[in-house]
Amino acid sequence: MQPGTQTVLQTKNSKLFYICSMKPFLKDLFAGQSYDEKNFFLVAGPCVVESEELLFEVATKVSAICKRLGIAYVFKASYRKANRTSASSFTGLGDDTGLSLLKKIKDSFGLPVTSDIHAHDEAAIAAQYIDILQIPAFLCRQTDLLIAAAETGKIVNVKKGQFLSGPAMKFAVEKITKAGNEKIMLTERGTTFGYQDLVVDYRNIPWMQEHNAPVIMDCTHSLQQPNQTSGITGGNPQLIGTIAKAAIAAGADGLFIETHPNPAVAKSDGANMLKLDLLEGLLEKLVDIRQAVLK
Repeated sequence: MQPGTQTVLQTKNSKLFYICSMKPFLKDLFAGQSYDEKNFFLVAGPCVVESEELLFEVATKVSAICKRLGIAYVFKASYRKANRTSASSFTGLGDDTGLSLLKKIKDSFGLPVTSDIHAHDEAAIAAQYIDILQIPAFLCRQTDLLIAAAETGKIVNVKKGQFLSGPAMKFAVEKITKAGNEKIMLTERGTTFGYQDLVVDYRNIPWMQEHNAPVIMDCTHSLQQPNQTSGITGGNPQLIGTIAKAAIAAGADGLFIETHPNPAVAKSDGANMLKLDLLEGLLEKLVDIRQAVLK
């Protein structure tokens, strides 16, 4: 580990927590924003690109909240949902439309944007529109996908597989760095618990930070209840605040929160998203926790 890349906090009970310092690539990413570097950063937006109106509504509200609270912000929406339980589930408006709308958010608000990619031949195309290529958890070991994402030169955010430990994510990091890209983030999104549930092992936050990468906590997908016979993934959105608070206390560098004005009518992952009206109050509490952790 290179000196100066992390801040190490010593707690009263002698346990170590690691908080990665703001990486140069993150400073470049957030160069157009006013924010507190000691704060966590936020990746947030609707699960999928449903309409231009939805994207603008969410971006307008979330960017204003983050500016007030000094939180650096990345807008997130999937231009295509390739991993759905049922063949009849909504997958998007079409790749060209979805990517173009994300680019419109980027240009209109001056925000970095992110979306997930699912195949190696998508990387170079998506990189023309978005700032961070997100690798889905189920694909975090897919070597050709990781290398293709790395070769774009964009930031690569790899979600930890539900079947992997934090230490095992070193292999994903190695694949990306060997392809010549050190702009890497890792996301914790829960661990499979039985057939239809996930649990969060918060040890994965400091363990993955030992790979010299900022670590994000996915506060919404980690509450999924997958593999439902109805064909629709369930969830526990009432616990989003609990997951987020614990993540900040454990030293997470960033938070991932999918949010929607009305999750009940969302076209994807409505059972896990935070209602947009609830986001501001939660972020206020999380900023207070972050300040306490840094004391």
